[in-house]
Amino acid sequence: MANNNNNNNHKNNNKLAQKKRVQQHTKQIKQQLKETVETGLIDGVFVYTKPLSMSDFAKEVNKPITEIIKYYFSQGMMLNQNTTLSDEQMGELALHFGFDFKKEQNLTKENIFEQFQTPDKPEDLKVRPPVVTIMGHVDHGKTTLLDSMHNSNVVSGEAGGITQAIGAYQVTSKSGKKITFIDTPGHEAFTEMRSRGANVTDIVILIVAADDGVMPQTEEAIDHAKQAGVPIIVFVNKMDKPGADPERVKTELMRHGILAEDFGGDVPFIYGSAKQKQGLEELQETILLIAELKDYKSNPNKFASGVVLEAHLDKSKGPVASVLVQHGTLNLRDVVIAGTTHGTIKDMENEVGKKQKTAIPSQPVLIIGLNEVPHAGDKFLVMNDEKVARSIAEAQLHQFVERERSNKQIFTLDSIKTHIDDGEMKLINLIIKADTQGSVEALKSSLAKVNIDGVRINIIRASVGAISNSDITLAAAGQALVYGFNVRPAAPVRKKAEEDGVEIRLHNIIYKLIEELQAAAKGMLDPIMEEKILGQAEIRALFRHTDIGVIGGFHVIDGMIPRNGKIRVIRGGVVIYTGEILSLKHGKEDIKEAKIDSEGGLTIKNFKDLKEQDIIEAYVVEEKKAT
Repeated sequence: MANNNNNNNHKNNNKLAQKKRVQQHTKQIKQQLKETVETGLIDGVFVYTKPLSMSDFAKEVNKPITEIIKYYFSQGMMLNQNTTLSDEQMGELALHFGFDFKKEQNLTKENIFEQFQTPDKPEDLKVRPPVVTIMGHVDHGKTTLLDSMHNSNVVSGEAGGITQAIGAYQVTSKSGKKITFIDTPGHEAFTEMRSRGANVTDIVILIVAADDGVMPQTEEAIDHAKQAGVPIIVFVNKMDKPGADPERVKTELMRHGILAEDFGGDVPFIYGSAKQKQGLEELQETILLIAELKDYKSNPNKFASGVVLEAHLDKSKGPVASVLVQHGTLNLRDVVIAGTTHGTIKDMENEVGKKQKTAIPSQPVLIIGLNEVPHAGDKFLVMNDEKVARSIAEAQLHQFVERERSNKQIFTLDSIKTHIDDGEMKLINLIIKADTQGSVEALKSSLAKVNIDGVRINIIRASVGAISNSDITLAAAGQALVYGFNVRPAAPVRKKAEEDGVEIRLHNIIYKLIEELQAAAKGMLDPIMEEKILGQAEIRALFRHTDIGVIGGFHVIDGMIPRNGKIRVIRGGVVIYTGEILSLKHGKEDIKEAKIDSEGGLTIKNFKDLKEQDIIEAYVVEEKKAT
C-alpha cells in the first residue's frame, strides 16, 4: 500500500513539475515578445534579427541596390532585389562593404518556431528512438516492408489501416529498443517538408528490388536522400525472386554516388525479402547501430515541440493531425500552436488507436482539438496561454499568405530578356523531359553548344518520361523552365504548374527548341504561337468494326474534346501520334463535342493502333503577342 502511495506521489510531482516548466516557458515567450532590438548600421556594425530581402538590406546599410546585384552577378548568381538573403550572405556582404556584423535574437510572432530556443543541459538529454523514412521506386516493396515491419510488432488485428491514419508507427526490436518509421506520401512531400525546415528524419532507407535495379524513381529518391544529408541504408529487396542480382544493384547505385561498404564506401547494404520477412532483423540492428553511433538524444522534461506529419478534416472529430514529438513531453489538454493553427488537445491516440495522456520524443501521435487543419511540415509548439497562441497563429497565417504571394513571381520564357537586361540573370535553369534516352542526350548536347551573350544554360534535371509533379516542384524551387520533348503533362500536373508559377514549353523538333531559347534571350519572341489544351479523354474500351476499323470507347477526364480540331495520342506520358479525329459519337449519334465526364466512341484519321488507357489530348494553336 505504501508503494502505491509513493508511486502516485511521484506521478503527481512529475505532473506538477511539467506544468511548472510549461508555465515558465510561456512566461519567457510573452516577455521576449515584448522586447525590441535596434537594427541597422550602428557604430560600424550591421545589427540584424532576421533574414532580409536584398532591397531591405541595402536600405539598412545605406548602399545602392545595384552594387549588391553587381556583387552577386560577378559570382554568376542571378539574384534580384526581392531575393531573401541568408545570414551567411548578409555577413559576407557586410564584410565586403567594410563593416562587422552581429545577429541579435529578437523574438517575434512570425519567427517564433525558428527563434525561440531553450538550451538543454547535457544531464537533461536522454536517448531517443531514431526516426526512419523509407524511400524508393513505387514497385520495389516500400509498402510491403512497412507492413511487414509493423505487423511483426503488433497483435494481429490491431494494425489495420494504421499507417494510413497516422503516417507513422514505432517498432520494438528484439533488444527492446524502439525505432520510429515515417510513411511519407512521396519524395516531393519529403523534400517540401525539409525545405520548410521540418527536419524529421534521422536515417533514410533506400529500397531497391534485386530483380529490377535502379529505376527513375530510385534516382529521385537518391537525390532527395542526399539533399537531406542523413545516413543512408540500402535494403536490397526481393532477394527470393529468380532474377535477383544484388551485384547489379550495387554497381548501378555506385554510378549514382551510393558506395557499398564492401566496395570501400560507407553505405550499409542489407539483403532480404520484405514479403518473406527476411533481413528485417538485420535491418533493425543496422538502424540501431547507426543510432548508437550518432547518439540521438532529446530532453523529455521540457515543453513539447515537433512537426506535423499529416492532417485532415474528420466529419465527426473535426481537424485531426498526426504529429511527431521531437522535444519535451506533449500532454493531453496542452494548448498548442501548429503553423497557422492553434487549439487545446482534447484527445490523443497512438498508432494503434490507443488513448494517450502523454507523448515523448520520437513518438508519433494523433491529436484532436486544433481550430483548423494544419499543413504537413508545420512545426508545433506548446503555449499554455490560449490568447497568445491565437495571436501567434494569426501572425503565422499573415506571414504564410505574404510568402505565398511573393513566391508566385512567375519566371517565363518571355521574361528572360528582361531578367538579363536587369542584371538579375546569368543562368537559365532548365528541366528537360523527353520520350527516349537518345532524345535526352541529343538535347543536352545541343543545349551545351548554345551561345547566348553573358548567359549560361544550366540543366538541373534531364530524364526520360512524362512531366511529373516532382519536376514542377524542382522547377519552382530552382526558378526553372520545364521543356517537354515528345512528352505531355497530365491535367493535374498542368494545374500544379499554373499554381506554382512554372512555365512548361513543349516541342518535337530539337532545333525549334534551341531557336526559341536564343530568341527569348535576344528579346525576339514577338509574335509567338501558343498552344492551348482543350481537354483530355481516356480510352477505356476498344471495339472493332469491319468497315470503320478500331473504335475507341472514351471517357472525358478534363475539359472537352471537339469533333473538329487537332489531337495527339499519348501513351505512358509519351506522344505516339499527332493527327485529327475522324468521327466522334455518343451512342449512335454524331456529336460536335464531348464534355468532361461524358462518354462515347471515336476514331482517329490514319491511326488504328489505339490501346486501352491511351490519352487523347485535344488542342489548338493560337498566335499571341508576348507581353
